[in-house]
Amino acid sequence: MIQTTNISKVYRMGMEEIHALQSVSISINRGEYVAFMGPSGSGKSTLMNIVGCLDTPSGGRYVLNNNDVSHMSDNQLADVRNREIGFVFQSFNLLPRATALDNVALPLIYAGYGKSERQERAREALRSVGLAERALHRPNELSGGQRQRVAIARALVNDPSIILADEPTGALDSKTSHEIMDLFEALYAKGNTIIMVTHEEDIANYAHRVVRLRDGLIESDIINEHVTTHVVNG
Repeated sequence: MIQTTNISKVYRMGMEEIHALQSVSISINRGEYVAFMGPSGSGKSTLMNIVGCLDTPSGGRYVLNNNDVSHMSDNQLADVRNREIGFVFQSFNLLPRATALDNVALPLIYAGYGKSERQERAREALRSVGLAERALHRPNELSGGQRQRVAIARALVNDPSIILADEPTGALDSKTSHEIMDLFEALYAKGNTIIMVTHEEDIANYAHRVVRLRDGLIESDIINEHVTTHVVNG
């Protein structure tokens, strides 16, 4: 599903070159639950951005679902993102004046769905994260955990190949963080492919495979034998 071969990423700041990634090769299969870990500056977010088609590598090759996306234009990458990838961010990225239902339905507008189908699919996505009764609430009427559930529903609404979660619990307290991670575990159990960036060991322990990066290189790539699981409903 995901195959990177010797990808590198170089940022130029004035006369200085910053090598964010150096010859990174990784393979992720459909249905895996993977965490990218590493200290600040390790390259984990850069790798996430390339895997999520938010950025392109400076060198090497990235193949997503048998399509080489390494050198696509911005418009082509946007099309791939809309079809293949659902994003969950630390800061939720919800429209403040829109209802939960409208926030969740937003990706379907770009995908060309009519209004009635958009609303039907958005309601189903909210139901899948336990928020059906909050469909008409705006973000400021929801708790942090509920806002992240809305963001997860938005990521799910297009039925993407991959869910990418960038520090998904970074803005949440400990109890709510574990509730959100239980939800990801339930989504994984249903067959979703999940890739998460985190710097927190206890959050990474929910993933079934942990890839650690340091200085733009893969330091280790191991199956997690200490997976954190709780009783998950649904």
